Amino acid sequence: MIAANKTTAEGREGAARTSQKTCHNLFIKMLSGEKQEVFRLLLFLGTVHLLFVYRKLLVNKLIEPTMSKFQIVFLSIFLPLFALAQDTTTHLLDEVLITANKYPKKQTETGKVVTVINSRTLQQMGSRTLPEVINTIAGVSINGANNNRGTNQGVSIRGASFGNALILIDGIPVNDPSVISNYFDLNLIPVDGVERIEIVKGGQSTLYGSDAVSGVINIITKKGVNKPLGLQAQFTGGSYHTYETTLGLSGKINRLSYNLQHNHTKSDGFSAAYDSTGNRSFDKDNYKQKTVRGEVGYALTSNLQLKLFGSYSRYKAGVDAGAFLDDKDYTTTSRNIQGGTGLRWKMTGGDLVANYHYNNLERDYLNDSSDRSNPSFYYENSKYIGRTHYAEVYKSFKINNWELLTGADLRSNNSDQRYSYTYLDYFTQRAAKGETILQDSLAHTLQISPYASAVYQYQNLSVEIGGRYNHHSTYGSNLTYTFNPSYLIKEKVRIFFNASSAFKAPSLYQLYDAFAGNKDLAPEKSATIEGGIALYATTHFSSRITLFNRKTKNAIQYIITDPATYTSQYRNVSHQTNSGLEAELTYQTAKWNASANYTFTKGKLISPFSETGNRLKNDTTINNLYRVPKHMANLFAFYNINPKFSVGTVLKFSGKRLEPVYASRPNVLDDYYTIDLSTAYRFNNILRLFADFKNITNQKYFDISGYNSRRFNFNAGASLSL
Repeated sequence: MIAANKTTAEGREGAARTSQKTCHNLFIKMLSGEKQEVFRLLLFLGTVHLLFVYRKLLVNKLIEPTMSKFQIVFLSIFLPLFALAQDTTTHLLDEVLITANKYPKKQTETGKVVTVINSRTLQQMGSRTLPEVINTIAGVSINGANNNRGTNQGVSIRGASFGNALILIDGIPVNDPSVISNYFDLNLIPVDGVERIEIVKGGQSTLYGSDAVSGVINIITKKGVNKPLGLQAQFTGGSYHTYETTLGLSGKINRLSYNLQHNHTKSDGFSAAYDSTGNRSFDKDNYKQKTVRGEVGYALTSNLQLKLFGSYSRYKAGVDAGAFLDDKDYTTTSRNIQGGTGLRWKMTGGDLVANYHYNNLERDYLNDSSDRSNPSFYYENSKYIGRTHYAEVYKSFKINNWELLTGADLRSNNSDQRYSYTYLDYFTQRAAKGETILQDSLAHTLQISPYASAVYQYQNLSVEIGGRYNHHSTYGSNLTYTFNPSYLIKEKVRIFFNASSAFKAPSLYQLYDAFAGNKDLAPEKSATIEGGIALYATTHFSSRITLFNRKTKNAIQYIITDPATYTSQYRNVSHQTNSGLEAELTYQTAKWNASANYTFTKGKLISPFSETGNRLKNDTTINNLYRVPKHMANLFAFYNINPKFSVGTVLKFSGKRLEPVYASRPNVLDDYYTIDLSTAYRFNNILRLFADFKNITNQKYFDISGYNSRRFNFNAGASLSL
């Protein structure tokens, strides 16, 4: 009887589905040809219109978001994933990686924790900036990614401080030697010029040297199309009077390939500083940027490829005097010039690669006297210049069950820094001038590092071992290692374990600053252990759970050496520990592109000095996860309703965070969530329209205390490809 009822119910459900499908097919047939095109376009425009109506109702407080944060996060993450089960179209997830081993390797063949943002995802991200895109990855936190444009974009991976995640551009390390923590400004890279992004977490100093403590982020730029001439153009406009245009030319003619791109961005923006009273008339901090990038490749022979590349990026942004503090004539200008050449010789068993890269960064800050947020200063003008030369050569081999890599790199860093100011002298009560200078004749370092790695594969077992010897011109030498075994069970489950060491060399400022520099500094050294399970349930669905623990010794801290005179110095006095868990889901088919992740992070710092630099009686343990949430979750889901029309969402949840306060207990920043909706309509292979509606519930939140983040905002645009 039960079986009969079940059969009857299944029959009714099947009949209902058949009837629904028949009606749908008849409806589509009625809308054939041009009528169907018009219907799809109206559907796209109708979606955009409904989102604008929702925004108007929300802003006018005619509706309120009534669900709790937990309910919104739960429903937004899991409901789309439940719907994925309805689509069984196959799309292979096993992408070929470059960054994990410095030579091509499939994602399912490596035991390292790698995440890929491919070109499909980047296109579906629409008008989002590069920091916004990277900020959706498990374990990654970028403070200010949704603040006003021009905000410093420091990257933290798994709770590590700024400068401990190494940025790569096409596999080559980039950094700014004029910055105290040596990190690279992601504002300088327009996302329109990026083909894909590979993030490898854990200690990666064996292959990539200094600063690869918590991971590396490899930004792989777009290459030329396989025809004589291709044209790519995109225009975007939206909130805060933001406009962005991109024009690219690329192609291949016989042995010559080329790719040229120009990007221009302009935004009126909003006040970077938060007006807590709401009545102090803070001004808008605008933003202007221009970027030009080009790459030319030439096949000298069928196996020998030469490339030349270069880029120029400049942006000018209005900034404020500090948290909750406006300044109407304070500006910053950043310029970046990069150039270099590369040679790849394809050989039996593995390629021989040689690269040279020059990187010049200049940051100017001008605080004029017409608006004085600080009555003690009339005028400030500072210029920071950092230059790097990077050269490398490496060779990969494959011998039976062994994959071998050996190479060496050279890094030269130098910096010029000048800070000029006019201030009110306390004793004379008159204007006086001052200046501090750090010249490249003093502030320069050289690092030379040979390294090697070996991967042994036998059936389903893979073991990687490697090491690097690094010689630094100031502090001497240090070593790193990596050990990465993994085992694949029935082509479905990979169990992996990583043990690695990494290091961060002291920056030029920490070594040579006239007031606090210390040429006796040693490198910060870390040891990371991570392990977990990756599940490849089908060719289109995968998941991964990772546990991690990182311990850092000789951490550099700014301390007061003489309380009577406030004499200060950078010293290796602290120890840090970070640990946590990452859970990730990925689903990709012809219709669906979705990923969800959750990260739990905790950390502590042990030091005999307080955070203000004062000596303590005993070693003290504090929570050092400043501006890094203990709990964080992200969802990206995009669905192609048909070959023309698609919709998607990006959800972010950030738990409570600690905000440092000088000489006081840290503040606690509230948790928050944001929900973005996107829609796109493709007329054909040439023209595509898109629209993004961000923070649609108009959440008011702060990534950095005293600085505004974007409320509800939108962007819409069109992309053209010929």
